[in-house]
Amino acid sequence: MTADGVFARALGADFARLHPQLQRRFGVGVASGYGCVGRGVMSEVRRGPWWTLPFLAIGTMRNIMFPERGTDIPFQIDNHAYIDSLGRETVTFVRTMTVRPGRRRRFDATMIYSEARGRIVDYLGTHQHLAVDLELAVTDDGGLRLTSGAQRFYEGPFAFRFPMLFSGRAHLTERFDDERGRFVIDLEVRNDLLGFLFGYRGSFECEFPADAVVPETVKPYREEARE
Repeated sequence: MTADGVFARALGADFARLHPQLQRRFGVGVASGYGCVGRGVMSEVRRGPWWTLPFLAIGTMRNIMFPERGTDIPFQIDNHAYIDSLGRETVTFVRTMTVRPGRRRRFDATMIYSEARGRIVDYLGTHQHLAVDLELAVTDDGGLRLTSGAQRFYEGPFAFRFPMLFSGRAHLTERFDDERGRFVIDLEVRNDLLGFLFGYRGSFECEFPADAVVPETVKPYREEARE
């Protein structure tokens, strides 16, 4: 498979070490001409103790995290590639979870490859206020391990490095289960002071639609030029 897209650029030669199904999934890019829509069930959505609730509640305002928890939660993840208004190849990572009948929560992100930083920058939320550096690694079984790093907050004329003491560090692993024919995902977000904040684990199947038109509903409301 020919490597394409922001993940191939970030991983370089290691992209070929991914499981073939993960190469297809993370090969979503403008040149590839397809998107990836995954549907499945989160076997568990967790959150930290009660004192983490205000932190998580703030996240719901920008589709970053949310305070609900539960088991067997249906979800969908939308990955689509497009060129944003700043001329950057962008890939959406929009996760929608039906936490209970009539209540959906979204966890929005858009990712670019930053030449200046030599890595993927993940813009979290609906307005790209929070830019996060991502560290990627391929596991021995061909899975992808993602760890979030430095975070920067941008709003109008304001720009500052977001203190990790007031934020969370994400650790995500995704792999393909050949026996079940499903993608398996596990995410945990921890704060340096408060400890565990939020997490989920589950499995899903994917379709790869032709991305002739990327849905406007998965794009951010605002685009941030600063990386």
